[in-house]
Amino acid sequence: MPTRRPAPDQAALFQPPPGVQPLAARMRPRTLAEYVGQAQLVGEEGPLRRSVERGYLGSILLWGPPGTGKTSLARLLADAIGADFMSLSAVMSGVAEIRSTVATARERLSLNGARSVLFIDEIHRFNKSQQDGLLPHVEDGTIILIGATTENPYFELNSALLSRLRVWRLEPLSDGDVRTVVRRAIDDPDRGLAGALGPSGGVSLPDDAFAHLVGLAGGDARQALNVLEGATALAESAGVRDLEGRVAPRLAEVEAAAQQRVLAYDRAGDGHYDTASAFIKSLRGNDPDGALYWLATMIAAGEDPRFIVRRLIISASEDVGNADPRALQVAVAAAQALDHVGLPEAQYALAQATVHISSSPKSDAVGRAYAAAMADVLKYGSLPVPAHLRTAGHPAMKQYGDGVGYRNPHEFEGDDISQQYLPDALVEQRYYVPGDQGYEATVRARMAVLDGARQAVREAGRQRRKQDRPGLDPMGSMSDGLNAHNESRKKLAETQKRDAGT
Repeated sequence: MPTRRPAPDQAALFQPPPGVQPLAARMRPRTLAEYVGQAQLVGEEGPLRRSVERGYLGSILLWGPPGTGKTSLARLLADAIGADFMSLSAVMSGVAEIRSTVATARERLSLNGARSVLFIDEIHRFNKSQQDGLLPHVEDGTIILIGATTENPYFELNSALLSRLRVWRLEPLSDGDVRTVVRRAIDDPDRGLAGALGPSGGVSLPDDAFAHLVGLAGGDARQALNVLEGATALAESAGVRDLEGRVAPRLAEVEAAAQQRVLAYDRAGDGHYDTASAFIKSLRGNDPDGALYWLATMIAAGEDPRFIVRRLIISASEDVGNADPRALQVAVAAAQALDHVGLPEAQYALAQATVHISSSPKSDAVGRAYAAAMADVLKYGSLPVPAHLRTAGHPAMKQYGDGVGYRNPHEFEGDDISQQYLPDALVEQRYYVPGDQGYEATVRARMAVLDGARQAVREAGRQRRKQDRPGLDPMGSMSDGLNAHNESRKKLAETQKRDAGT
């Protein structure tokens, strides 16, 4: 018989004693006054703080990176309005747990008039049916829902649920905020390291170790406290103490406890999109240093290098374009190098392409021209092809005007002839306007020469044909050659068939 999981409010009763809790768990703020960071939300003039001071709290979603205080803030908000606090983890819970929790909340509301806050951590991990199961209870006020997520809710949550929640974004803690959290943990005699729960004599953190600890936390208070606790244990075991007898983790202990900086990067979440955005904008912004940094960040965090090289190829066309046509060649070559040699060696090719694109002259004229052409297609539809541009697949089609009047530019001096190429309704339209950067300046100059030559032809009334042009049609000759090739292969196959039968 399967065991029955306890209801969330029952499970919350069974908390481990403080002596076995991690430092980060012990140091959770007990009041909004103790809460560090997010002043834009819970500072003296913060909207959430002013709301709960009036006794009101609607269903909300707390969106932010790890270690920014989402769980602690949810508990404090529930306490501020005198509501019962119940929590679920979207990783471990399903529809059955939601129903049980809602039933408990409904009973409290009907019997005691008590409000209930349901906190769901990692709410983005709920599937559609689980998210839909919350809708009626949020809407009728049975529960006040506080969701927490590290992912972009506009991508991960159903629009129906999202429309019933107010989204509040939490930012990584500043270095000053992290410093406050660490200092409080060192000095707190009840829950921190200065009393019975810490080493005998307390803890003192030298300035260089303190600064390194704050820096490597990356705005994550939990990470900072975990490293502090680990470094303290290492220093205590090694007998590292200051003149006053306090355990004094050195820079070496902090580095050993951290192992390395924990990269604030999630290939499936906001870290992925934000870092990729910084990479792309550095390429576009002519900053090879910034582009190389974000490239290294993505590689170190385990980003798929195929994603990176795709962004390089896109940027080579979108941002560089004809200002340096070689940029696309370099980007494609980097993709080929990645296929041939893989990582780690392909990092050279990725870095080379990154530097080439970010330091190339820039032009988005091609992209803007294509966007304008697409806009006309969507506006006017597929307009008729001018008769002289149509193909006359059969000689009889010429009686309908198909292909009649077309002039091959190669037959004229300059390999150009002024004739209509756009549909009749767009004959005066111009999409591509070359810029003045890099090779595109050459393109611009050539097009200006063509425009001048065409104007001169229009004024003269005719354009001279080439005098030394051979009479043969290249395409016709190649077609004749291909027909001869196919006929020879057919005869060879027949000969081989006869020989096989004898």
